[in-house]
Amino acid sequence: MDEKFFEELKEKIKPFFDKTGSHSFNHTQRVYNLCIKIIKTEKVDEEVVKVAALLHDIARRKQDKGEVECHAEGGAEISEMILNEVGFPKEKIENVCYAIKVHRYSRGEKPKTKEAAIIQDADRLDALGAITIARVFDYAGRKDRPMYDPKIKIGKYGHNIISGTSINHFYEKILKIKPKTFHTKEAQKIAEKRYDFTREFVDRFLKEWDGKL
Repeated sequence: MDEKFFEELKEKIKPFFDKTGSHSFNHTQRVYNLCIKIIKTEKVDEEVVKVAALLHDIARRKQDKGEVECHAEGGAEISEMILNEVGFPKEKIENVCYAIKVHRYSRGEKPKTKEAAIIQDADRLDALGAITIARVFDYAGRKDRPMYDPKIKIGKYGHNIISGTSINHFYEKILKIKPKTFHTKEAQKIAEKRYDFTREFVDRFLKEWDGKL
């Protein structure tokens, strides 16, 4: 598929996404860009990876509205219909849908294909670093969630569970996405710097909160 196909696919799916927020199409575009970077170092079906990257969160808004329980499962179903509509090679659709189905962090599924592993890596890279710090606090503002409250204990992150504070969310999810948990060497290399930046931010936040800095 040529570049025109992917640009047309982007335009076709944009209505499925919120214009702003932590899972707007901007997140999808960043995951797509990271996939392109990673596949340069891996032998994979590039078309499968690129299409799965664009479609991996297509049902996220439906999940937020309570229309589907899991956006990964729902997204795989929607993606199959869309890919048949746009004439994507039928023999590749199953691989795309599988990558979408297993990408979600809270499901904790280990990918069985290289393409799915790259989608997981790229999606989780966008949950580390400067961008994710902005995403966490943007989400908090929308949900009226406190930045931090030492009285609210750190909980356990899981399926559709919302953290009590933004700083708790870093401990419950973000800081558990360690570089060694990524599947590809390229993603591990990128994750190291992003992880260190995130950890340093949280450490400094707490010191400033307590007036130590």
